[in-house]
Amino acid sequence: MKGFRNLHVWTKSHQLTLDIYKSTQNFPKEELFGLVSQLRRASASIPTNIAEGSGRKSEKEFIQFLSIALGSANEVDYLIELSKDLEFINQETWVKLDQEINEIQSMLFVLIRNKSEKS
Repeated sequence: MKGFRNLHVWTKSHQLTLDIYKSTQNFPKEELFGLVSQLRRASASIPTNIAEGSGRKSEKEFIQFLSIALGSANEVDYLIELSKDLEFINQETWVKLDQEINEIQSMLFVLIRNKSEKS
């Protein structure tokens, strides 16, 4: 298997996680163990599952972890929408994060499809 650091989708999802951490620094204190925690865990789950899956023995296992990463990406997609609607992030931040997560979702979908066609 290819090292996870060589996967463009891993690089993008790692950067998204860093951006999420920065974007949630100023959320209300009462959200620290709620929305902040959930958003950070979900975003970190994307590159984590890509990394874990890339180290597995079979393509089938890798696809399973990519699918989990895609599920986490969908969760992040909703949570940033919620953060915007609750006015915890501004429109500009939301647009940036939304573009990032949409690109990651597309990349994961294509990677899963390509790996599935080969197995």
